[in-house]
Amino acid sequence: MVTKGNVFDPNCPTRVILDRIGDKWTVLAVLLLRDGPLRFTELRDGIGRVAPKVLTQTLRRMERDGLITREVFAEIPPRVVYTLTPLGTSLIAPISVLSDWAENHLPAITTAQTRYDAAV
Repeated sequence: MVTKGNVFDPNCPTRVILDRIGDKWTVLAVLLLRDGPLRFTELRDGIGRVAPKVLTQTLRRMERDGLITREVFAEIPPRVVYTLTPLGTSLIAPISVLSDWAENHLPAITTAQTRYDAAV
């Protein structure tokens, strides 16, 4: 049985988990899937500017980590739908808070970047 992790321990797998859920593609996929199941093309189009290979890798890692399920329907052409699991759903609140923070503080950050760049 695995006990609670320690993010400050360089050998703790918690760091891998933080890296995964901090990945921009994972964050965007969770935000899109919060409203319900989506097909691959809907995810790709919703995220925008993500290579299909990268999105596929991200979705496979998320499935492996238990954040999403992948359901394949035996149709021609095959239909694949991705859905957040209860574990993935538990990420909606913290990711939404970070997303809202980024959107609300964009002007202040942009101003700080401009000031910094002018001083360097």
